[in-house]
Amino acid sequence: MSEQVFLLPDLGEGLTEAEIVRWLVAEGDVVAVDQAVVEVETAKSVVEVPTPYAGRVAVLHGTEGATLDVGRPLVTVAALEPRAASTPSTSSRTAPSAEAEAYREEEQAGSGNVLIGYGTAATPHAGRRRRPRSSGRPAPAGTPAASSPVATPTAPDASRRRVPLVVSPLVRRLARDHGMDLATVEGSGRGGVITRQDVERRIASVPHADGLDGPHDVVTAGERRTPLNGFRKAVSAALSRSRSEIPEATVWVDVDATALVALRESLRTPADPGPGLLAYLARFTVAALKEYPVLNARLDTERQEIVEYDRVDLALAVQGDRGLVTPAVLGADGLTTRRLDEEIRRVTDRARQGRSTAAELAAGTFTLNNYGSFRVDGSAAIINHPQVAILGFGRILDRAWVVDGEICVRKITQMSLVFDHRVCDGGTAAGFMRSVADAVENPASVIARL
Repeated sequence: MSEQVFLLPDLGEGLTEAEIVRWLVAEGDVVAVDQAVVEVETAKSVVEVPTPYAGRVAVLHGTEGATLDVGRPLVTVAALEPRAASTPSTSSRTAPSAEAEAYREEEQAGSGNVLIGYGTAATPHAGRRRRPRSSGRPAPAGTPAASSPVATPTAPDASRRRVPLVVSPLVRRLARDHGMDLATVEGSGRGGVITRQDVERRIASVPHADGLDGPHDVVTAGERRTPLNGFRKAVSAALSRSRSEIPEATVWVDVDATALVALRESLRTPADPGPGLLAYLARFTVAALKEYPVLNARLDTERQEIVEYDRVDLALAVQGDRGLVTPAVLGADGLTTRRLDEEIRRVTDRARQGRSTAAELAAGTFTLNNYGSFRVDGSAAIINHPQVAILGFGRILDRAWVVDGEICVRKITQMSLVFDHRVCDGGTAAGFMRSVADAVENPASVIARL
C-alpha cells in the first residue's frame, strides 16, 4: 500500500514550530485533498491545516498538546484499496494530484497560502468532515490504525494515561503557563470538556510547586527564570531582525486634535455611536501614504530596489492575551471612514481572541500604532519588518496651547513616525507627518476632499 507523509508546513508567519490543539480526523478516516485535518496553535493564532493528500489516515504524528517543528511528519496518508468503488483507483492515488503539487509549491515558497483553500472546494468530497468531539481521541503516533473507521468500544484501561479534552487554546495556555498537567483536571463542560474555571480551580487546589508538570518559572538564589514561549521567541526573532537590518530614524510632533474630537462627538447619536477616533486616524494615514507612497513599501536588499505597493494594507498594533500582533485591514485605501471603523473593530477583535488569519498577519504594508490606549504619550517603536515605517499616536490630553496669540485649553496628542532611513530622508518623513497632522487639526475640510 502506497503511503505519503504530510509534513507540518511553513505557516507563513516566520515561525518554526506549532502546537497541536485538536485533531479533526482519526486514524482510519478517509480524507480528501484540501480537507482540514488538524487545528494547530502558532505563536500568533489558531489555524486549520489542510492535507494535500487523499486516502486513509494511517498515522497521526503527535498527540494533542504536543509541539512539532516545521518540516516534521504531521500525518501519514495511505492510498485507498482498489475495492473502494467511490474513490479513484490505487494507481491514480500514487501519482500526486495537481492540487497536491500546487500545495507543495506554495509550502516550499513559504507563502502562507497553504492555509487557504486551493481550488478543490467544487469537488463533491471537499467539505471538511470533523469527527465528533465526544468520540475517542486519536492514538499516539505509531499505534496501528483501526481496521474500520468506527471504533469498537473497549473497557477503560487504568494503566493508560488519561487524554484531556480541551477545545480552547486559551485554556491550554493557562494550564501551560502554570505548569499544570491537563490530564489531572476533570472537565465540567459538555462532554467532559475542560473549561477555564476547571483549570483555575485545579491551580488553586494544588500547593505551590506540587502536582505541576511542564515549563514554569524557576526560582533560584534570588532570581526567577521564565522560559520564552513560542510567541516570545517569534517576537524576539522579528524585533532583533528589524533592529539589526534597518537604520531607523524617529520624528515626532504635537498635534491639536480638538477639532477631530469635536467632529467625532457631533456625529454621535444615541442609536449610532459613529466611527471611532482610530478610524479617522487610519483614514488620514492612508491618504498621506497616497501622497508619500515610498513609506508604503519594502526594500529589496538583494536587488537594491524600493518596492512600492499599489494598495494599502494597514496593519494595526493589537495587544491581546497572546501578546502584541499586527493584523492588517486589507485594502484600507478603498474604504470610507465608517467601513474602516467596521473593519478595524473586526480585525482587532479577532486578534484579541487569537483568531487572526495568516493573510491578515502577513499582509501589512504599513503599521498604525495607538499606544495612547496604554495611557502613554510617546514611543519610538520598532519597525515591523519588512515594512519601512510605523506611525504612532499617544493619549489625547487637555493641555495649555496658544491659539491666535491666546493661551487656551486644547486636546493635544503626540504623533511619532519611525522610518527606514534607507528609503527616504527626513524631508519626506516630515512631509508625511505634516499631512497627517494637518488632517487631524482640520478634519472636516480634509474629509470633504477624500
